[in-house]
Amino acid sequence: MTVTTPQPRTTIPTPSPSPSLRVCVKDVTEDAGWRELTDAVREAGQYPTRTEAEHVTRTVLSALGGHVTGEERVALAQALPLEAGRLIASQVPETDPLTAREFVDSVATRIEGSTPATARWDVSTVLSVLSDHIGEPLTTRVLTQLPPGYALLFGRADLAAAA
Repeated sequence: MTVTTPQPRTTIPTPSPSPSLRVCVKDVTEDAGWRELTDAVREAGQYPTRTEAEHVTRTVLSALGGHVTGEERVALAQALPLEAGRLIASQVPETDPLTAREFVDSVATRIEGSTPATARWDVSTVLSVLSDHIGEPLTTRVLTQLPPGYALLFGRADLAAAA
């Protein structure tokens, strides 16, 4: 006669992905969000290369980051892909907000070979895509912080009509 003694069960834990793998997966996902945003800018602005669309997007978002403050700044940064959110959040808040025209002119100085007309195209392209990406409620909140005239740059005819 054979007698068997029950053995305790051993559970082998499922290995969790290493931290470096999690970062890699997150980076790939995040890179896709940034790429989607800049591809939308490239298409809307008819930029010939992704590199040009990325440069314009970075420049405009960096300029905008200094003009949006408080809860709206946090909400805007959180609503965007990580790279875009960093561009917004990393800027020092401006003490004197620029008018829409001054804002466009300031962007023109940051883009080599830009004129006020091409800078207006660049700003309007990026901010219109941004508005589509973040939605109407957050766009309205951001616009309430900015001086009059910015609504046109975000692709809106009139802030009051959208409220």
